[in-house]
Amino acid sequence: MRVIFICVILAMIPVILAGAQQPAAPASQSMSQSLGLHTFPAKNQTAAQQQQDEMACYNWAKQDSGFDPIAASTAQLQTPPPQSTTQAAPSTKGAGAKGAAGGAAGGAVIGAIAGDAGKGAAAGAAVGGMRGRKAARRAEKQAEAQAEQKQQQQAQQQAQAKAQTQQKLDSFKKGFSVCMEAKGYAIK
Repeated sequence: MRVIFICVILAMIPVILAGAQQPAAPASQSMSQSLGLHTFPAKNQTAAQQQQDEMACYNWAKQDSGFDPIAASTAQLQTPPPQSTTQAAPSTKGAGAKGAAGGAAGGAVIGAIAGDAGKGAAAGAAVGGMRGRKAARRAEKQAEAQAEQKQQQQAQQQAQAKAQTQQKLDSFKKGFSVCMEAKGYAIK
């Protein structure tokens, strides 16, 4: 799709120069060709006349469809691609140690009540360490799932934007073709 827009821009340079009443070198590709259309001068129009008619039809199609392929391609080229905005997953480093410390403290209290604070602290540390690691893994998986969902949403939005642009381009091409046919050209 970008190739089409770039071709349109390149093809417009000689047309713009001709519109400014300056002699221009013959274009290697006409505007209709840059749009992927084949134009035949059915009434023996000259190349200069065809170029002038193509410019007039370009302007008419732009007004009729509300879409300008050159402006759209220029905007697309100037817009940087969207960067991934995924957040860093929470670090699992030290999650087991933090959980163990909390578990040891709680276990020591329970162990002291039961009569052996040391055993209670050891048991609490083991349970707390496992809980800390499990919670960290769960948080990491949740962050990964959120990042993947965000990427899918971005891809869907890009696909929708591309489809809308293609619809607008198709409408523009139809208008351009109708205008060229009205001026006596066979166009496919």
